Amino acid sequence: MKYVYLALVFLLVTSCIPLRIAPTIKDYKLTTGKKFKRQLPKDNAFVFEDPKEANEFYNFINTKYSLNHQTVEYNVPINVEGEEFFLSFYETEISDKSINLIPFFANAALENKGVSPVFNDPQVNRKGNWYLALFVYDADMKDCLNSNYPYRIAILNHLKAIKKEYLNTNNYLEAMMKMN
Repeated sequence: MKYVYLALVFLLVTSCIPLRIAPTIKDYKLTTGKKFKRQLPKDNAFVFEDPKEANEFYNFINTKYSLNHQTVEYNVPINVEGEEFFLSFYETEISDKSINLIPFFANAALENKGVSPVFNDPQVNRKGNWYLALFVYDADMKDCLNSNYPYRIAILNHLKAIKKEYLNTNNYLEAMMKMN
């Protein structure tokens, strides 16, 4: 029994304890922006993981809609079933965060022997996970991803197509050619 306790203590000391785990989104997730991340708007959002480099979606939207770097992130006009809507997007990070206990115990042992601590920084590991949150509004600034909105299904299909095209396109001039 003594060996079991010793093994458990050893495993606890040598392991990293997760403090925060970023969500895994297989395809996309419809959620309230504030629920997903506090800094996002409170409206409904179409959220998916972004495996590409920073600002790639910005470049994609800028090229696809020929915006010339003018209001690319907010109120980009999109056409769904003959109606005009406005797309806004946010690139956001949620990081996995874990703490390693070995440096804390090593510092405590060194301090007990009168030696100054070796590990000064907290041993917290972070791994960033990037997401894109897309919001769609109509001319009256109504949330078009609301479950009661009449064009919701068509808008969702359009956002799925944008997501698919973004993830499958490497050269954003291709996006412009597909649009024409």
